[in-house]
Amino acid sequence: MNAVREHLVTLLTEKFEAPPASIHDDAALEDLDLDSLARVELVFSLQDHWGVPLDDDHDSTADMTVGQLVDRIHTLLAQSAQQPDQAE
Repeated sequence: MNAVREHLVTLLTEKFEAPPASIHDDAALEDLDLDSLARVELVFSLQDHWGVPLDDDHDSTADMTVGQLVDRIHTLLAQSAQQPDQAE
């Protein structure tokens, strides 16, 4: 299991009390009984942990799957690794 998926599964089971057996790549966030507030909280938790700019409107939709969210974080991490620091 990769680090992003492992962290997401940990958050879903420990913080949001999703049943571990129901967490798989095709499981939609709504299928895990996360209401809209919980989905936004999940996105903010992931954003804070990984330091990536997730979009709470796009990335917290009810039909977003676990696999899609993992892929989205991987994409954002890869993009941020390619961008030079823009500190002024």
